Order: sequence, then structure tokens, then C-alpha cells
Amino acid sequence: MSQYIHFTEEQKEQAASVDLESFLLHRGEKLIASGHEKRLASDHSITVRGNEWYDHAVCQGGHAISFVQYHYGLNYQDAMLLLLGDSAGIVYPRASDRKQEPPKAFVMPEAHKDMRRVFAYLVKNRHLDRDVVSYFAKERLLFEDAQYHNAVFIGVDEKGVPRHAHKRSTNSYGKAFRINIEGSDPRHSFHHIGSNGSLFVFEAPIDMLSYISMNPYQWQESSYVACCGTTAQPVLALAERMPRLQKVYLCMDNDKAGDLACQRIAELLHEKGILTERLSPELKDWNDDLIAEHNNSLEVNASCSTFGQTLLAQ
Repeated sequence: MSQYIHFTEEQKEQAASVDLESFLLHRGEKLIASGHEKRLASDHSITVRGNEWYDHAVCQGGHAISFVQYHYGLNYQDAMLLLLGDSAGIVYPRASDRKQEPPKAFVMPEAHKDMRRVFAYLVKNRHLDRDVVSYFAKERLLFEDAQYHNAVFIGVDEKGVPRHAHKRSTNSYGKAFRINIEGSDPRHSFHHIGSNGSLFVFEAPIDMLSYISMNPYQWQESSYVACCGTTAQPVLALAERMPRLQKVYLCMDNDKAGDLACQRIAELLHEKGILTERLSPELKDWNDDLIAEHNNSLEVNASCSTFGQTLLAQ
């Protein structure tokens, strides 16, 4: 048992105010930009900003001390020692004070007069089935924004009112830009509701459309949701909206963050008596699988063409 250590009020305030971004980077963690926040590369559901953190998968958060307890599995005393630098002589910077910002209203991005760039990007670059892309475009759940020509994936509520928008750049070079529009309600992310009692859960809209493109037979009978991250909120919201939901297929990315998200969501659904099954892509994500399938098909066709030309020459 650890010896009891008394912490002064000044030490408690110092530990609670540690800038989590600096703390995590010092410990070798990788962070991903996510709007005004940073997302943990090892667990995409957790975001940090200043000395605050939030796990979007379980709707839980707090300040620096509770984060260290939660993320590293430490007791209060050990978490305090770690944040105070323990005996290593480290002094972590204090998070700068920021004003409490009122929540922003959700505003739909302005749509471009057509979606030629987005359609070409999704079909030619990402190899999505053109009929699948056209379906969501006709349902007004997918369009091209007027300002930057990003692909915009829309999520609607029970009445069909847009409540969520996820932007993704269509650049074929450099780092991809992905962001949820401020004011988006995570319960209503990009989705399709079918009638057969099955729900397929993905991290990204393009992964969702990739899976459908690879499994097109009567796809509209099933339900699908892209969490636009790894939060469980849209899955739990759809579970409430689908009284005949029988089974949820967890199709997150084939990496540590995806596996952790599947475990968390499965536990939450099991508490509701809903069966789950993990479906993992062969590569990192479903679009990687779709592109690999497309390239393999091209190689097979090229081999057949070469073989046919050889036979004709004999």
C-alpha cells in the first residue's frame, strides 16, 4: 500500500491546471487536431483542450487529475505525483485560462450548384459505387460545399431535419481535412435506416459507403451509421429509434483505437440486451479494402488480356 502523502491546496490547484496537450506530448502520446481540440491517436474518442478532457464514447470528462486517473488507471495519489513531476523535476505548463464559450448553433454549409468534384473524387479516387453515391446525394445527405468544394455528409433527426454535418476535403494529395461542423449533434451523424433489424457501425462516412459498395445486394434493407469518430452516441440514439433492432455489427477501423471503440460500444449495447459482432476490415479501414479490391481486379483483367493476346499470337 502506498504511503499517504498530504497535498497542499496549491499543489492540488497546480496538478488540476496542467495543460494536457503538453503533458501528453511529453509522455510520447500522439495527438490529432480536431477543431479547437486535440484527439488522442491511441483513442480517437478522447479529446483534450487546455486542462480539460472528454471521452465522447462514454460521455465522461473532467480536468487533468481525473484524466490521468482515467487514462492511465492510477489512483488519486499517483495521479497527483505524476502531474506534479514526482521526483523527476518536471514542471508541466499550466493551461491558459479561457472564457466559457456559449454553444454555437448548427448552421448548414452552403451547397455548390453541383457536386461534380465530390462525385468524381468519391467514384474515381475512392472507388465508391456510383449508384450508392447517387442515392445519398438524391436523399440530400451528401453534397459539395460552395466555398471549398469539400464533401459534406449530413445527419438528420427523426423528422428529417439536418442536425449534423461532417466535412471531408477532396484533395488527392497532402493530409486530408476532416471536421464536424460546430454545433453538430453527435446523436444524429450520417446514417441510413433500413427495415431488417441489423445496424452496421463505422468510424467515417467514406468507410460506410465503401462497405456498402462492396456489399451492394439489397443494402437498403439494413441500417448503417458513421460515427464521424468513435463516439457511441449515434449508435445509442439509433438503438432508441429502432425498436426492432436485433444485432449491431461493429465495423470500426482495424487498429487499436477501433478495437477499443468496439469494446466500449459492445458493452453499452449488451447492457441493453442488444447482440453485437465485430467486423474488421482486412487492411486499416474499409476504403483501403475497397481500393485494394479495385486494384486486384485491374491486375486480373490485365493478366487475362495479356493471356488472350498471347493465344491469338500463337
